[in-house]
Amino acid sequence: MVTYKIWVMSFIIAGAILGGIIPGVTTTKTAIACPLYCLQVEYMTCPSSGADKLPPRCNCCLAPKNCTLHLSDSTTIHCSK
Repeated sequence: MVTYKIWVMSFIIAGAILGGIIPGVTTTKTAIACPLYCLQVEYMTCPSSGADKLPPRCNCCLAPKNCTLHLSDSTTIHCSK
């Protein structure tokens, strides 16, 4: 019975720390918000695939890091996020 109470208290304390209830103990929470717009991307190239034309992504938020979006007006956007 004592072991059970120790486990329950441990879970309550751990939950309070992770939930940010106990002052002085902080955890880092990050979120990435992608913009809700889609560019006119014809194809995408990435260093990992060489010169292969990959399926397009709407914008740099949805594309892998260091890839290049090739737009329909012949311009490019390098995604460095």
